Amino acid sequence: MSFFPATLETLIDQFAALPGIGRKSAQRLAFHVLSLPESEALAFADAITAARRTVHCCRICQNLTEGDICPICASDRRDHSTICVVSEPRDVLSIERGHEYNGSYHVLHGALSPMSHVGPEDIRIKELIKRVAEEDVEEVIMATNPDTEGEATAMYISRLLKPFSVKVTRLAYGIPVGSNLEFADDATLNRALEGRTEM
Repeated sequence: MSFFPATLETLIDQFAALPGIGRKSAQRLAFHVLSLPESEALAFADAITAARRTVHCCRICQNLTEGDICPICASDRRDHSTICVVSEPRDVLSIERGHEYNGSYHVLHGALSPMSHVGPEDIRIKELIKRVAEEDVEEVIMATNPDTEGEATAMYISRLLKPFSVKVTRLAYGIPVGSNLEFADDATLNRALEGRTEM
């Protein structure tokens, strides 16, 4: 038996469906939305509706944009001969925060995961292959996550890119800056040793 009105239960259910939001957090969010002045609640709803209506994938890199192509693809200051392949749009923000990378991107919108029934046709791999085939690409950097799905995706794409005269690289992984060796796991230490560079 529910103690809340049906519309409130529906709102809670919608918040609970968001990733990382449990039932209690969903209830807190729903109650917070109800406590907002009507103008703020409507502005919140309008922001969701407007974003859903206007934001779509860039025709070139598949990143999120409001235009036909995103600002990175449209920029003549970026090195379009290098493509950094990431799993999700938020990964682009992570790399851009470092202010070191000046190439272009390709967003897959997921990673291969047979357990979750996500295959090559479910993510934006064919768009990447088309770009490499048609554009003057020199290097593809695989920046998928260092987990099972990310590694499988990187390996699968690198095999697909073998027929093209393009260099395929993988992000180096290792010891985080500011941490201690004693707290690093074996896999991280092995990766750090494999990816060591000359000083």
